[in-house]
Amino acid sequence: MSDRVPFSLAITMGDPAGIGPEIVCRALLGMSPTERTATLLVGDLATFRRAAVMLDIDQPLVAWRPGTSSPARGEIAVAQIELATDDPVTDGRISAAAGDMAYRSVALAVELVQAGQARVIVTAPLNKAALHAAGHYYDGHTGMLAALTEASSSFMLLASGPLSTIHVSTHVSLREAIERVTEARIMATVETGHAHLVALGMSVPRIAVAGLNPHCGEGGIFGDEDDRVIAPAVRALRDRGLDVSGPVPADTVFYRARQGEFDLVVAHYHDQGHIPVKLIAFDSTVNVSLGLPIQRTSVDHGTAFDIAWQGRADATNMGAAIAYGRRLAEGGGT
Repeated sequence: MSDRVPFSLAITMGDPAGIGPEIVCRALLGMSPTERTATLLVGDLATFRRAAVMLDIDQPLVAWRPGTSSPARGEIAVAQIELATDDPVTDGRISAAAGDMAYRSVALAVELVQAGQARVIVTAPLNKAALHAAGHYYDGHTGMLAALTEASSSFMLLASGPLSTIHVSTHVSLREAIERVTEARIMATVETGHAHLVALGMSVPRIAVAGLNPHCGEGGIFGDEDDRVIAPAVRALRDRGLDVSGPVPADTVFYRARQGEFDLVVAHYHDQGHIPVKLIAFDSTVNVSLGLPIQRTSVDHGTAFDIAWQGRADATNMGAAIAYGRRLAEGGGT
């Protein structure tokens, strides 16, 4: 472990009424003692201990705060959030108390990374309705992290082995998503994705920009955005030396990428990118936030209130997010 940065990863607990605490603790079972010592959990200590007991984890979870010594080998450190209320949290139910705990976990993790106490944040799922009930009006983790870090913009990358996508927009209405398809935003999205792949060791990333309209507008018959906005952005990016193709019809581009023709697909709105990736790599896709002054990975699923606190949650996706986070902590990514 580095003397300068005590922890490689800071893993938030997510919404305590959901499966977040369980999948975080279940992921600990697959870690070596060294990896556990380099991992900091962020959230409510009592909630994490409850999940550990449910899963028969015998390693002790201990409170940790900046300035104190690193945990002993075998111990798991938890940075305790300050609770704003003592209102109870009910398993599998939306509540302001749970939403506030989820928010405070992320906010504390950001503070710790910015203070040099951890390298990368890994987030467990939160519930947007609970978040809003607590007065934290964000569209999800990405918007929240952008606000907490005062970033001017951010991008969502869905990373998986067979197919990866980066989004021009995410949690907005379809109507608003179309309005956000501008040359400037497309170029920024491609450049951010390109820089990330280069930092991970890919010398010349091959990036495809999906079409927005059916058949890329069919020469303007089904809309002119592909010819008027997307094509000029792609030409400008190619003039800068990037290996960019597009617009490529959205009904074929993801297939072509999965076949190995492209390393990354730029999707213009949430479902355009999420549906194909989740279809072929639901359990292994990692949500990565780009364009922020910090690095963050996450699971790509929700809080699963219907199975919360029943010992049934699958931590495969959390394991993938942790593995990607470690890769970033070791020096890859932007």
